[in-house]
Parts: sequence; C-alpha cells; structure tokens
Amino acid sequence: MSGPIKTDAIVLRSLRYGEADRILHLYTPARGRIGAIAKGVRRTRSRFGGRLEPFSRVRLVCHEGRGELVTITAAETLDAHARLREHAATLDSAARACDAVARVFETEEPHLAVYNLLANELALLAADANNASHANALAFRLKLLVSAGLAPSLGACASCGSPEHLVGYSPQAGGVVCNACEAASFPITRETHEFMTLALGSPLAKTPSASAGTLREAERAIGETLEHHAHLRLRPAAVR
Repeated sequence: MSGPIKTDAIVLRSLRYGEADRILHLYTPARGRIGAIAKGVRRTRSRFGGRLEPFSRVRLVCHEGRGELVTITAAETLDAHARLREHAATLDSAARACDAVARVFETEEPHLAVYNLLANELALLAADANNASHANALAFRLKLLVSAGLAPSLGACASCGSPEHLVGYSPQAGGVVCNACEAASFPITRETHEFMTLALGSPLAKTPSASAGTLREAERAIGETLEHHAHLRLRPAAVR
C-alpha cells in the first residue's frame, strides 16, 4: 500500500546512485531494516543538507510506492553523532556496529531493542573515543545475539545442565559445556566465561575490561555461534 511513512531511523550505510541521489540502508524501530532513496541529496543546495550521513539518527517522512525502496521526502536530525567522526577508531567501531546490525537483522521485522541498542552504542562512541574498545564491540555483539534469540547459555552446561566444571564452549550446543560434554567444543578460560557473563549483564557503558587473549576467545564464541545458527560470518569486531 502506497502512502506517507513517518519514522525514526539510524542510517546504517549510504551508497551513491545516479548523478545526485543516494541509496540508504536504514534501521527503524517499527519496521526493522528498510531501503530508501534520497533524491538530489548530493547536490550542493539539497534540502537534506548533511542530515542523512551514515550513523546519524534521524526522523524521516517517506513515500512508499510499489518498489522496494521508499523515497525520503523530509528529514530532521535527532542526533548526528558528529564527534565519532573525529577519530578513526570511533568511526571504524560505528561502521562495524552498523554492519553487524544490517547483517544479523536484514529483514523488515521490527526489533525495537536492536534499534535502541544501536542508538546507545553510537551515542557512547560519540561521547568518548575510549569507548571504541574491543571489549565494548564484543559486548555489543553479545547483546545482539540476545535480540536474535541466540543468547549463549553461560550459567550451566548447554548440553547437560551441570553448573560445574565448565571448561569449553560449544557453538552447536549454544554455550558453555562441562568437561563431560566437551567433545564438540573448544576450551575457554574462566576469565572468558566471566567476561561474557558480565558483558551480557552490564550496560554497554559499563563493559568490563579483559585481556587480549580473553577477548579473542569471546570473539570466537560469538562468531562461531552466529556461523552455526544463523549462517553468518561478521567482520572482526575490532581492528587487530
């Protein structure tokens, strides 16, 4: 059904199209990921100005026709997150966060929690460049797993339910496993288990710190969980 749409959105990605237009990948609170076209946005006197840059949180009026893309007719900036563009690290972290959302949640199914999580992450990156850490990026991805219905089991063995002797991580089982069920797992340290548990239970702004080895193990657990259950392989969470 064609007609106007009013929605808040985060600009995940922007691609040049034709002589003056851009194709935008957006994440919205009520419609999930959608594609849009901003006509004439690259012209010097465009009515959109710089309001549709990647990582911006905006309020849009769009027209929905019969095609796959909605047409943006008006845009208001809610948060430009301008300061994250001042540092290469925050810019890279923002791009990886948006890419992860676009890959894991690629349909128009709404996930308000994902929209709020991404908005929070971008605001943190803009507020302080120190938030552009490997630990923060992994905490963000762990919370994405929860929203995707792939939350890792960390309180007890994912295979037998035992709360003791948790020595491995099994992507197939979906979490940590005990020494009796570790055949199809890879070993993880107590520090990695503790980091993942704390990161899941803490706000992004209070992500715990961890050693490089711990973060490598946590990233492997997150990545292989997504590969096994969602058949996705994401970019590394941070520059190495």
